[in-house]
Parts: sequence; C-alpha cells; structure tokens
Amino acid sequence: MYKRGEGVPQNYVETVRWYRRAADQGHTMALTLLGYMYRDGGDGVPADFVQRHMWFNLAASRTIGVLGSTAAQGRDIVAAQMNPTQIAEAERLAREWDAAHPGGWRAGTFSPLR
Repeated sequence: MYKRGEGVPQNYVETVRWYRRAADQGHTMALTLLGYMYRDGGDGVPADFVQRHMWFNLAASRTIGVLGSTAAQGRDIVAAQMNPTQIAEAERLAREWDAAHPGGWRAGTFSPLR
C-alpha cells in the first residue's frame, strides 16, 4: 500500500516499518521484501550489505520453494560482495533476530500489495 501509494501517499519509510512489523509477526514474505529494500537503498533505508544478507538469510531459512530459493540467491549474491567480517556481523544479527522471534512462521501469508 505505502510502497505504491495505493490509497495513501507513497512512503518508503512506512513501507519498511510495516514490512518489519509483518516479519515480527511471522510473515516470511516480509523478510524477503526487507532484503530487497536494503539491496537497492533509497526506498526508506540505505543500501546495506549486512542488513540485506541478514534479511535474505532469515527468509531462506524459513521458506521453501521459489521464495526460499529467491531469498537464498539474494543472500549468496550479496555474500560474494562482502568481506568475512561483514558476513559474520550479518549472521550474528540474524541469530539475534531469530532468537527474539521463534516459531509461528507463515510462508506466503503476507501480501506486499495490500
């Protein structure tokens, strides 16, 4: 809704806020969408390899099929551009986020277009 400005003014900062809320509630698609937000930057967040890796890694670990493959591919692409220290930081952040958000994952239940 906020990403495309459907019924509300377009607002990428709000988009990221809602994606994070959805991820916190167990919506796996939101994890992948956050990875994409940090990939490009300028859409409410800066381009950030560490955050991009973290979100794609979390999505890849929780989903199967096309979404899981897409997230794993996004993680692997960014990992090739990172140094070992950055990868270790991304993995640490993912473990911390994972520990704070156990269970309740619902693949495919979050629609970014609604």
